[in-house]
Amino acid sequence: MKIKINYRQLPIKAHYFFFMAAMGPILPFLPVYGKEIGVSAFVMGTITAILPILFLIAKPAFGFLVDYFYPKRKAIFITLLGATSTCYILMYFLPILPGPVLPNHSFNNISCDQIKFCPPKNIDKPNLCTGFKNTKCNWTCTDNNFSVPMQFYGNNEEADISSNTTCIIELLNSTSYCFKNSTCNVTCDEFEDTCLYTSITFWGFVLLMSLGNIGFNVSNCISDAICFDILGEGGEMGYGRQRVWGTIGFGIAALLAGSVGDLWSKEGIIETYTPAFLFVFVFTAIDLVCCNKLDLPKMTGSENILKDVVKLLKLKSIIIFLCFATIAGILDSFMIYFLFWYLEDLAMAVWGNMNQIKLIEGLIVAAETLGSEIIFFSLSGKILKKLGFGYTFTFCFLFYALRLALISIAPNPWWVILIELFMQGPTYALCYTTIVAYASKVAPPGTSATVQGIVAGMDDGLGFSVGSFIGGILYKLYGGVTTLRIFSLLAFVTAFMYLILYRLYLKDLTPETKSHVVWKTPEEAQKECTVADN
Repeated sequence: MKIKINYRQLPIKAHYFFFMAAMGPILPFLPVYGKEIGVSAFVMGTITAILPILFLIAKPAFGFLVDYFYPKRKAIFITLLGATSTCYILMYFLPILPGPVLPNHSFNNISCDQIKFCPPKNIDKPNLCTGFKNTKCNWTCTDNNFSVPMQFYGNNEEADISSNTTCIIELLNSTSYCFKNSTCNVTCDEFEDTCLYTSITFWGFVLLMSLGNIGFNVSNCISDAICFDILGEGGEMGYGRQRVWGTIGFGIAALLAGSVGDLWSKEGIIETYTPAFLFVFVFTAIDLVCCNKLDLPKMTGSENILKDVVKLLKLKSIIIFLCFATIAGILDSFMIYFLFWYLEDLAMAVWGNMNQIKLIEGLIVAAETLGSEIIFFSLSGKILKKLGFGYTFTFCFLFYALRLALISIAPNPWWVILIELFMQGPTYALCYTTIVAYASKVAPPGTSATVQGIVAGMDDGLGFSVGSFIGGILYKLYGGVTTLRIFSLLAFVTAFMYLILYRLYLKDLTPETKSHVVWKTPEEAQKECTVADN
């Protein structure tokens, strides 16, 4: 059997592979990287709630820029890719703040009567960035249980409770908390590192992460617009076969960076991300070469981009589509921002520890990207041709409902690996393809990047922001299991509502997917068609 290779599409496949391979070593680990420098979960949650609003603004703006300066779009795109990776690489050079590291919040068999009280002069030292860190610790002893504020010291070493590394902050009196020779188990909260939030390390991390994430999301959006331009009119169903290479690159690079990072760190308390940043640099360099080889077709530009886009956005069917794309973003945001959070809570509830949780989280990333996501990106075109946009969108929401419900009843974190292996494909991969293919189908000529930017801004811009905000509130009030089931119910209701709207109103307004138009480049068309002489 002879394999036919489409050499014209090879550069876009290579771009997706190396672009996502450059992002794989850093994107999944950004929250952990922030946690290692001392950023609290609340502050990280606040940042991730604000960032999607910036996506909502940046994506259409850059899309308009690419469409407006059409002849220069390749140069703009390559510059954006280089700037994005540069922001992530610069994180490596942020200075490490002095003080102990708290990789494990639990300490066993501690004799509390050996711990001294802190000298009054040391209590306020955390505000002076001297390497002293305060937190609240809960003591469970054979004779008594109590909670006290404590101070840890030691530069870039693992936090330990001993007479040489800790002291009890006694703010009121010198009452003894436990009996002599009493053995205790201690659980401590995150450090109250007020110094961090005034340091160049924190604000540098926030700035670089924000710029990097904005650059990644905008680059991803423009990549899709360029991909559809290369596929040509009627080629939307082939998008998944190009995008699947990004999934493969992301999964392989994330696994490679994680495993090499563990070997590089060995037994060190502070994880080193040197291999991850090296992979980002190498894969980005290769990607820039691939993008330079992109053969972008000469397509008709729009005489008035804003006028064409505004006219499109006045259509009721487009407004409805954008609303449901936003709901898809809300569902995805909970999986991105709260899935690992829930798994760690589940591990503590079931096992009483989190000894295996990082391994499980790494396997989940691998299962998501190298499992059914590959299959559904590859088959998305055939599914869309068979079912059409309306029924495929409904199908995705139903599987979101099933996915969230299954996670809520998983007896332990290991089961979630199996769930994600099978459910990432019919939810994220198929839904994402449906959204970007629909946007490409309805975009007026010369406005593809702008329309993709608007749609993506509603999906992982507004949708992510709303989902992160609401998800955080629900999680705090009702816990992970109830929140998962609420989002599962939202997905099921959304599927039902969209199906009704599609059957009663949208069916005749939704673009047809069974297109038999064969797109040819202007050069091919000139060869095969009769052209009148001037």
